Parts: sequence; C-alpha cells; structure tokens
Amino acid sequence: MTTFLWVIVPYICLAIFVVGHFWRYRYDKFGWTTRSSQLYEDRLLRWGSPMFHFGMLWVVLGHFLGLVIPKSWTSFIPEGIYHSIAVVGGMLAGVLALVGVSILIYRRRMTGPVFSATTPMDKVMYFFLGAVILLGMVNTLSSSGAIAVGDGHYDYREGVSVWFRSIFWFQPQPELMADAPLSFQLHALVAFILFALWPFTRLVHVFSAPLGYVTRPYIVYRSRDARPGAGVGTRAPERGWDRPELQRK
Repeated sequence: MTTFLWVIVPYICLAIFVVGHFWRYRYDKFGWTTRSSQLYEDRLLRWGSPMFHFGMLWVVLGHFLGLVIPKSWTSFIPEGIYHSIAVVGGMLAGVLALVGVSILIYRRRMTGPVFSATTPMDKVMYFFLGAVILLGMVNTLSSSGAIAVGDGHYDYREGVSVWFRSIFWFQPQPELMADAPLSFQLHALVAFILFALWPFTRLVHVFSAPLGYVTRPYIVYRSRDARPGAGVGTRAPERGWDRPELQRK
C-alpha cells in the first residue's frame, strides 16, 4: 500500500497531467478557456477573482520554496526566522485564497445564469481545490504549533519535501511519506488528484499567455477618405464610407 500510494498514484497523476494537457490542446483548442462568466455577474467577481489568484500565486511560491528548494540551501537563514516567515506568509496566502474561492463558489451557486453554465467538472474541481487549500492551512497551523499533528513537531522539509523531489528524480522514497502525519498525507494525495483532473477543467488557462502579442505586427489603420494634397491616382472613397454631408451633395 505504501508503494501504491506514494509511488504509483503520483506517477499516474503526473502522466495524466502531461498527456491530458497535450490531448486537450490537440483536440479541444476552442475549449482551452476559463469560460468567463463576467457578463452574467461582475460585482462578486471583482472581489473573489483577484483574492483567489493573488492568494494562489503566493501559495505556489511558498510551495516552491518549501518543496523544491532543499533545506541545506536555506541553512543560512535562522530556523526561527524561516519558520515564522513560512507560517505567517502561508496563513495569509491561504486565507486570501480560501476567501477568494469561497466568494467564487457562492457567486456560482447563487447567480442563476452562472450556475446554469456550471459543469459537473467545475463542481469536482472546486471541491478538490477547496480541500487542498484547507488541508494546506491545517498543515501550516500544525507547523506553528497552534494545533497538534502526530506525536509532535513535524519538519516537512526533511520528509515531504525530500519525497516530493525524489518523485521527479525517479528515485522515489515512499517511506518518507508513510511516516508523515495524516494531514500531510491527505494534502499530498488530494493535490495529486487535482493535478490529474487539471487538464479536463478550466484550470488549463494557467498555461495560457498572450506571448504572440510580443512578436505580432502592428495593426495599421488607414483612412479611405480623400485627403488634401493626395497625389494623382488616389482611389476615391466608396459610397459605403462617404461622410453624410458628401452623400447629401
């Protein structure tokens, strides 16, 4: 069971994540969108969307620092300072993301046209997204000592982080997750399930960016009216573009 949960399941979810995005882009380019519902309601959206997106941006940054960067690389930072920054920053980001997604869920449920445009996959996505955020906040509180997890203080940088990196080095160490507290295990499992669902939800818009705007040519606007001083051979304006006063003449 340890190998299945902490080796097989992560690799299956990551494979679906990669192949699923390729399939979605290949066969559903027109569906590669957030399916914006701003036309139906924008008052709650103006509050919920920025809060959720900025909160998640800091959540992702915090996970990058905590999971991807080895503990030895930040050894020059005193343990107490690093711990305080991680707890305070993690809680602020988590609260911001949680409040934002709560507003978005409330808006989607209580606004008729928005709820009508909600797909079953949207509901599944919101469930797992909310669960990931909540479990992450539980783990942050446990790191601060506000709630008890396991037999005592758990240093995720010596357990979960090492296991996470070992997955991508193709040298998995499932025993590290087997020894982690239950809340960390649930957080990891729900997160990987969310990764597996990702290609089939509106979350694909995370990988969309208007990079073509940088290299595309300028749009040139030219008037079709006769201009003073124009040389011989200038084409006369067509009737469809005549000014009203010229048409009356």
